[in-house]
Amino acid sequence: MANIKTLGASLYVPASHKDLQQIADGELLGELRSLIFCTEDAVADSELSYALFNLSLVLQLMIERPETDRFVRVRNPDVMQRVLEMPGSEKLTGFVLPKTTRHNFDAYFRQVRKTRHMLMPTLETAEVFDEAEMKLFRQCLERPGVRDHILALRIGGNDLLALLGIRRPRNMTIYRTPLGPIIAKLVTTFRPYGFVLTGPVFEHLDNPSLLALEVQEDLAYGMVGKTAIHPSQVALIEHHYRVQPNDVEVALRMLDPASPAVFKMHDSMCEVATHRAWAHGIVEQARVFGTHHVGDDSNGVNGVVGIGI
Repeated sequence: MANIKTLGASLYVPASHKDLQQIADGELLGELRSLIFCTEDAVADSELSYALFNLSLVLQLMIERPETDRFVRVRNPDVMQRVLEMPGSEKLTGFVLPKTTRHNFDAYFRQVRKTRHMLMPTLETAEVFDEAEMKLFRQCLERPGVRDHILALRIGGNDLLALLGIRRPRNMTIYRTPLGPIIAKLVTTFRPYGFVLTGPVFEHLDNPSLLALEVQEDLAYGMVGKTAIHPSQVALIEHHYRVQPNDVEVALRMLDPASPAVFKMHDSMCEVATHRAWAHGIVEQARVFGTHHVGDDSNGVNGVVGIGI
């Protein structure tokens, strides 16, 4: 699987979770597209040994599930090594790297460079606020042999806010905090060079309408997925990845070789040369997530069943 255009909601589950095997195999939450077993912030220091033991048992027994990407969020390069040495680690799609910079990236990359594992470095350190440093990190990722292993870059919103001594407010999206301009700069630093990003976690579970608004803003910023911290968030996030039927119609016409270079459709100017990349993305997004229909629940929360993680 591992399609950067269709990550959708990536659910974090602590590697110490009592139902990790059932979740990994799809017996629970079988609709998940992207699953991340966490050995970092979601696991206390005192629980790390048990979490890794639990993960080792799961990887040995884990069944193949091509429809679900399964990653491990490692704690550090040593933990990555321990996971790679576990029987069954080859079943993993790849790894989420915490607090990644150009200074520590190679300690992770050299362990997977001869494997098929994909990497999702997380941008969540003070270097993120330094535009020059982010450009240097991009150059690090552009090296021959490295780029092919980079699936996406994840934005660690909570860690970045913590560096500013701030916690996400309950009444506004991440884009209305000081991280709004930072996220915009990350988009313009990485996306023109072929690297995509995923939206940060939304930590308040009792405000689905604000989460819905933030997902719409994620999409406006070009995010290809979003971290979910509870199963109840997954359907809501992916509801907003459905595509408007009008957008599909426009995209298909733009991709039609018989279409003129510029045309009007649904009261908008459509310029094939400018919007072709958008059109390809819309068609793929609609193929994976579907389209909106009359009567869709506006927040996408109908029918969601959650389990505590």
